[in-house]
Amino acid sequence: MIRILANDGIEQDGQTLLEEANFVVETEKIPQEELPSKLPQYDVIIVRSATKVRKELIDQCPNLKVIARGGVGLDNIDVDYAQSKGIKVFNTPAASSKSVAELAFAHIFALARGLHLSNRELPKGVDFAKLKKQFSSGFELRGRTLGILGLGRIGQESARIALALGMDVIPVDIMIEEADIDIEFDRYPDIKVRLHLESEEMERMLEVSDVITVHVPFKGGKPLIGATEIAKMKNGVILINTARGGAIDEEALLEGLNNGKVAGAGIDVFMNEPTPNPDLLSHDKVSVTPHIGASTEEAQTRIGLELAERIIQHFDRG
Repeated sequence: MIRILANDGIEQDGQTLLEEANFVVETEKIPQEELPSKLPQYDVIIVRSATKVRKELIDQCPNLKVIARGGVGLDNIDVDYAQSKGIKVFNTPAASSKSVAELAFAHIFALARGLHLSNRELPKGVDFAKLKKQFSSGFELRGRTLGILGLGRIGQESARIALALGMDVIPVDIMIEEADIDIEFDRYPDIKVRLHLESEEMERMLEVSDVITVHVPFKGGKPLIGATEIAKMKNGVILINTARGGAIDEEALLEGLNNGKVAGAGIDVFMNEPTPNPDLLSHDKVSVTPHIGASTEEAQTRIGLELAERIIQHFDRG
């Protein structure tokens, strides 16, 4: 009997699919420090971003056959080492693309109209007329330029939203040179608009973009956007990070926010999670969410089902 530990949870449809295939699925979370003694009882571990599966843990789990990550990144798993031990490692990069892209735009809309700060200030009983004046200098997205760092699945979903809004889009990706973006309408299935995008130079994207959103599977090291890159941007740029904490240098970002170079930032992912820098969390120019990019009902259903299907296929083939 194959035993599966869904240590960071799994959506019910995915769990049901696994149980119907005669897998035992346990969803009670085991604390990280207890995994070395308890994970050896399982054949599969399903994680999100919270649980870490490093070399030391892998060495203590001789029965482990699959490490499944519900989501995009694999930075919490020692992938190469696991594979060298014959353990299958996979993630679900496509399942949450729409949800992450929509969250990026939620932050963009909030910052464009000051919704993040208005929602803080208005309930405090601050003078209504004063706030009306303060928040009457927003801007429309139509006609603005969106720079997209990373033209993978999430980057393409972001491009799709931006193009439908009437924005210009400048993608940058060292691996993906071009992409066709289809804009479809569920209510009108016979109508489809296809637009072709080609990756451009980083320098131009930095110089002309009104909004820049990061969608790269950052694995640590030097930030993709730091003080040097921010200095090349337009004054009043908006930066969005729903990728990984550290992809944008947080200290450089704070400096840009404080000196006015950066007009606003939307952040879903932070360094030092789950205790982000309080200066970012409380900044008037920052819209924040607690790492919820993939946390929609639709995305979780797709993730759960994809995880279940791939686990079943793995053992059927074995």
